[in-house]
Amino acid sequence: MGDLMKTQLVSAIQLQEVEMQEKPADKGQGSKNPVHETFSVEEAVETIGFGRFHIMLFVIMGSANIVEAMEIMLLAVVSPEIRCEWRLEDWQVALVSTMVFLGFMVCGVLSGYLADRYGRWKVVFGGFVWSAYFSLLTSFAPSYGWFIFLRSMVGCGVAGVSQGFVLKTEFIPAKYRAVLLPLATIFWMLGSMLIIVLGMLVVPTLGWRWMIRLSVTPSIILIFLFKFIPESARYNVSAGNVSAALQTLQRIAKINRASLPPGRLEEPMVEQRGSWRILLGSSFRTTSLLLWYSWFVASFTYYGSVLSSSELLEKNLLCLTDPDQDHLVKHQNQDGLCHCISFQLRDYQTLLISCLGEVALVPLNIGLLNVLGRKMCMTLLQLGAAIIFMLLNICTTMFGFTVLLFLLRSLVSMNFNVVYIYTAEVYPTVARSLGMGFCTSFSRIGGMIAPFIAQVLMSQSVILALSPFAVACLICALGNFLLPIETRGRALLQSS
Repeated sequence: MGDLMKTQLVSAIQLQEVEMQEKPADKGQGSKNPVHETFSVEEAVETIGFGRFHIMLFVIMGSANIVEAMEIMLLAVVSPEIRCEWRLEDWQVALVSTMVFLGFMVCGVLSGYLADRYGRWKVVFGGFVWSAYFSLLTSFAPSYGWFIFLRSMVGCGVAGVSQGFVLKTEFIPAKYRAVLLPLATIFWMLGSMLIIVLGMLVVPTLGWRWMIRLSVTPSIILIFLFKFIPESARYNVSAGNVSAALQTLQRIAKINRASLPPGRLEEPMVEQRGSWRILLGSSFRTTSLLLWYSWFVASFTYYGSVLSSSELLEKNLLCLTDPDQDHLVKHQNQDGLCHCISFQLRDYQTLLISCLGEVALVPLNIGLLNVLGRKMCMTLLQLGAAIIFMLLNICTTMFGFTVLLFLLRSLVSMNFNVVYIYTAEVYPTVARSLGMGFCTSFSRIGGMIAPFIAQVLMSQSVILALSPFAVACLICALGNFLLPIETRGRALLQSS
């Protein structure tokens, strides 16, 4: 009996030793070849975290904002020059901006659909090449008709470039989006300031055509730099190309000196990609309708502020308590006679200072996004913009007008940035680019209307021209407050 108990005890000890040896071996084997462990792109992006790849992404894709800003701000700088060269009336000058936004609107939905179906990278790269080519052709336009046609083609290309925001967002971890995406405003400001400086230095000596030719340079540089940006891993898995997505994630992890989660990348392919039914389905119908109006107002007020400031300065329509001799002369289009007044140095300086307003309050924007969330941030910014638009009607000094213009550009720019962020976060990957495309198309309707308010109606009455912008902001603030989804801190959805 004693021998039997000894034998059982020895067997139990040996069995326990074997189990203890097998468990680490199994664990080690599982870490090398995890058969059952899987991870998603979202988990991979969060695990890799922020690093050198994201700095490169921020610089290169942020530079896309420089190109877009230069093409849009060019309209405000070149308007007095083409008015002089072709003896244009107010509505003809306004039609230039409208045609640019028409091209943007038509190609906005198309570029979003193509980006969801065939990839973000192809659409953004094609947009760079397209916009640079037609912008260069614009400088050789022999007539007003050719000018507006070629600028509308530029707008079509810029619509593709705008999909770069989606591509950039899909690589950034959730906790960094509220910081990095608002900082992209710096590049927009740089683009706006660069075209103003070009106008100030080149237009008086070489003319507006050489200004446009020189403004194409950043686009050409970006075409070569864009090869360092990969296709979105989120798009690749949605299209069923898991191996390409894994290669992209491994490359990012290597650049960041990080590692992927244990296991294998596994996400189901989504057949219904780029479908408008997702945007108007029960999950996103209210969000889409309110967002379309919010984008309309964001563009309407942003370009309204840019073109209004240009028009007020060009025609000396400001109500100033300390006007200089030049600003005492009101240049208006009377009795069918076309005025021809180019920007003076002081006007360029005012536009430059107002551009600084686009980044001056970025720290405040980041704080609002993190503390109040996206919805409340948009609501407060629209209310503030409405107040500033009405304050522009008050007689003040030139310094006071510059301060108001500075604050207005800050608010409308911050709002535009938050709208971009919210849209990229709220829609799922399978319809994110299409959702952005629809939104940008609705925004360009606002951009098409803004010139006729800011440049045509402004000559008749300053208060009548500024009031529509203020009212639109008030209504939009209510719509933003009613948005049903808050995206602060939320992971990006892969499907609906």
